[in-house]
Amino acid sequence: MKKKVLAMLLASAMVFGLTACGSSAADTAEAPAATEEAATEETAEAPAAEETAEAPAASGDLIKVGIINNDPNESGYRTANDKDLKATFCEANGYDASFAYSLKNDEQITAAQKFIQDGVDYLLLSAADTSGWDSVLKDAQDAGIRVILFDRTIDADPSLYEASIVSDMAFEGENTVKWLESQGLDEYNIIHIQGVMGSAAQKGRSGALDAKVAENDNWNIVTQQTAEWNAETAQQIVQSVIDAGTPFNVIYAENDDMAKGAVAALDKANISHGVGKDVIIIGFDCNKWALQELLDQNWNFDQQCNPFQSSYINDVIQTLESGGTIAEKTIVMDEKGFDATTITAEDVEKYGI
Repeated sequence: MKKKVLAMLLASAMVFGLTACGSSAADTAEAPAATEEAATEETAEAPAAEETAEAPAASGDLIKVGIINNDPNESGYRTANDKDLKATFCEANGYDASFAYSLKNDEQITAAQKFIQDGVDYLLLSAADTSGWDSVLKDAQDAGIRVILFDRTIDADPSLYEASIVSDMAFEGENTVKWLESQGLDEYNIIHIQGVMGSAAQKGRSGALDAKVAENDNWNIVTQQTAEWNAETAQQIVQSVIDAGTPFNVIYAENDDMAKGAVAALDKANISHGVGKDVIIIGFDCNKWALQELLDQNWNFDQQCNPFQSSYINDVIQTLESGGTIAEKTIVMDEKGFDATTITAEDVEKYGI
């Protein structure tokens, strides 16, 4: 895998409109530097984390990294993502890593400023919002700190970061809408439950659906509201539509947790859902439990969002540490969607996070 990724890094240019993967709202938390114990947890769910550097930097010093991420407890996706990062960026692999968590841009920027003051070698960032990062990234650059984006892109001058390891969120939305179109409904009456507004994940997942609705008279948005990745809020949104008596036949939820909350409202109202039932259920992220819902045909479609970015980041760092250059700013991970009528138990085990 490492050779393959390094080849990708040095290959010819790829151009994508990219965003990143979803998560759920949670209270801000800041964690201390990752310990060796935390970094050596069981990582069978994250095979990418196994492909890491085996030795510290050539000087014998640990590479100091500051990692800014969303709350690891917010969702299965983010838990897997955080676990993967901690398994890779540990002392055994030549790193001294500190972690900070928030879903708020201003708090993430404050954390970035602290890492800059601490003199980290690399700043790894999964941004809460796509905007507002130019100034602090310029400060990092002036301090000789290299920035690597993961999971989410930002609207900033590409010269301010070394690389961006992301999902193609525009593809995720387009792939999901293409699948929905293939269902051939006479009329699409959609409850659209959005993630945190302004996040790269929300923009990508909403964009494809918004475009399709604008182009087709038989595609209708019954309600379009943010649940900020939260299952309980999603349940309340769907319950309000049910209480109003407004007809609907599709729930397009921008992560699995919100799809789960939506289904809870349907179950409470005895409304059938899944394959051959009254309401089509769509989620994103491919949590293992969500893929099991597809296998049981209670849901209809789930779009993968790959949380295992650490080996890609590690390869970028090792290339830079060895004096190499990164030919491509954007590294895109392969992802796929799963249909309840074709998914297998092997898919659930292989792709579920």
